[in-house]
Amino acid sequence: MGAVEGTQRTRRGRFVPWTLLAMWLVVLALASPLAGKLSGVQQNRNVDYLPASADSTQVAEVQDKLPGGESTDMVVVYHRDGGLTGADRRTAAAQIDEIAAAHRLSAQPQAVPSKDGTTLMYAVSTTEPGQDKKAKNALVDDVREIVDGTGGLTAEVGGSVGLQADSGKVFESLDGPLLYTTVAVVAVLLIVIYRSPLLWLVPLVAAGAADFTAMAVAYGLHTWFGTTVTGASSGMMTILVFGAGTDYALLLVSRYREELRRIERPYDAMRAALRGSGPAVLASSGTVAAGLLCLLAADLNSTRGMGPLGTVGVLCALLAMTTLLPAVLVLLGRRVFWPLVPAFGSEPAQRRSMFAAIGSSAGRRPVAVLVTGAAVLGALALGTLNLQGSMKNENSFVGTPESIAAAHTLATAYPGLGSQPIAVVVPSAKADQALQRIRGTQGVATAEPRRSGAGWTEIAVTADSPPESAGETATIRALRSGPAGELGGHVGGPSAQLIDLKASNAGDRDIVVPLVLVSVLLILIVLLRSLIAPLLLVGAVVAVWGAALGIGGLVFEPVFGIEGNDPALPVLSFVFLVALGVDYGIFLMHRMREYALSGLAPEAAAIKALRTTGGVIASAGLVLAATFSVLTTMPLASLVEMGFVIAVGVLLDTFLVRTFLVTSAGVALGRALWWPGPLSKQPPARESGPALPVQEPAELR
Repeated sequence: MGAVEGTQRTRRGRFVPWTLLAMWLVVLALASPLAGKLSGVQQNRNVDYLPASADSTQVAEVQDKLPGGESTDMVVVYHRDGGLTGADRRTAAAQIDEIAAAHRLSAQPQAVPSKDGTTLMYAVSTTEPGQDKKAKNALVDDVREIVDGTGGLTAEVGGSVGLQADSGKVFESLDGPLLYTTVAVVAVLLIVIYRSPLLWLVPLVAAGAADFTAMAVAYGLHTWFGTTVTGASSGMMTILVFGAGTDYALLLVSRYREELRRIERPYDAMRAALRGSGPAVLASSGTVAAGLLCLLAADLNSTRGMGPLGTVGVLCALLAMTTLLPAVLVLLGRRVFWPLVPAFGSEPAQRRSMFAAIGSSAGRRPVAVLVTGAAVLGALALGTLNLQGSMKNENSFVGTPESIAAAHTLATAYPGLGSQPIAVVVPSAKADQALQRIRGTQGVATAEPRRSGAGWTEIAVTADSPPESAGETATIRALRSGPAGELGGHVGGPSAQLIDLKASNAGDRDIVVPLVLVSVLLILIVLLRSLIAPLLLVGAVVAVWGAALGIGGLVFEPVFGIEGNDPALPVLSFVFLVALGVDYGIFLMHRMREYALSGLAPEAAAIKALRTTGGVIASAGLVLAATFSVLTTMPLASLVEMGFVIAVGVLLDTFLVRTFLVTSAGVALGRALWWPGPLSKQPPARESGPALPVQEPAELR
């Protein structure tokens, strides 16, 4: 009978892994036609991010209905430091005539000279491309080919469409470098952690398969449900797949290595490893997914779209690491761990862990450690006072593309003049009245009627203040509360869109942050059968978020040279840090509870849980922080800020909160940590630990 059962296990050990591998090959084949299309549906304009109710979104919708559709506005700037010559002016006029001959412009552009004689500005407007993003980019490229400065004369194309074209090129260039850099960083860390020429490759391949699948699913969400896909959300999804997926792989591989010493057949060892680590992995991934799905409550399209895309990334990573990774590991057998092969019946090398020393320190002076750690986090959080206001368009790049260079030239040469139009649309029946009142509004330099159609008239307004300045913002608010608002009109344009983005992000923060806290707290209460432990974990990750933002406020400008902050930074960094931070808390608390349930005193359970899971959590935190830090190498300031804050937050959570504060709190609170669950009332059977499996990987001890 035993021989028959052994034969059946051997057959299952061969059949199940090969079946899972075949299923993944089918999944990748089905995903192949869709995954490559994801970058083509990205929407990276500010107006695409805004909700339909935003005033500037209403302007864009009206412009689509006007003759020729949406207007495309750009600024051509000619500049010579010593002053423009007559030949420079003739060159500029000839090139503008060439642009007018090649494209259907709304009006012949007129030169606007600067007072110091160094600069000429031409406002170029056309409805030729309509809403077609590729046509707009092609138009900008064509104008830039025509515009040419020689012999000290600089010629630049900027304005809102020039900025959009430069942004589009940056986002299009992100996919490849972001993926390659992430893969390289994760590969290096896995090689260092595993010290094996083959083992590191298996989780990396599984993560790559998960990322490819996630891209296909994300494209499906956009096609079937209209989910907004941006360059940032697509990049964040890739980071989550590799970061979270590698974390799950570290937990599983660590437990699998352990089981191979106890169990002879790799298939049976893997089953035991999945039973042991599976609940914690499922709980942590579920918590991350729940936190990300709270973003669906956001009003901002870009923020709301990041929720399902991030969730797809986490779930695809979970699926790959619990099916594809185990199948490949079983098929490769023990030799995949070479040269540190875990032989059947062997014992791991016993070495003193640094986490044992940390646990001993926390056990001796838990209150002192807890108070000191909390004070450090509080002090770091004070750096948030140094965070600047919302980032201007001209500060959104790391580097200076042509549109930003043009904006800098205009700001210097025309200090008292707006260089990008404020778009006002009003009912045509009230257009004359609106035009008269707009011209009389404080802060308005010029106002000229443009197109009319579908019951609406468009008025192009120029402020007497530079773009995105306090003066222009005051002008936009005056137009909205005055002539436009009172006459049933709307105010839009690039600067108005930034104002609406800031307001929408503030509203989303007030909704999403409490929703995430409540959702995560409820999940932890159910998982840990306690109220105090979940409150401790949630409070810790909120403190980490504040500290990470504070560090960002101290380094963004002096270190990265970034002026201003992405309005979405607080809410998005909160969601990611809370969801991912609680992830590690689950690993630690789950083991604490396991030891306490077995009869170990809660104080001793906290210390032993740190000793046995500290290495896994440390390695997982390093990998996750490294993957998010890849964003700091990207050419967009918003991604740099996001990557830095999340990476720093993960490191703080891993090496300060989990190792010191949570453990110290567990020791200090004792049985009260598990109130009001049965563990808070159950007296401990003994002070020393039971013979439970130890998960700490040998390579990190």
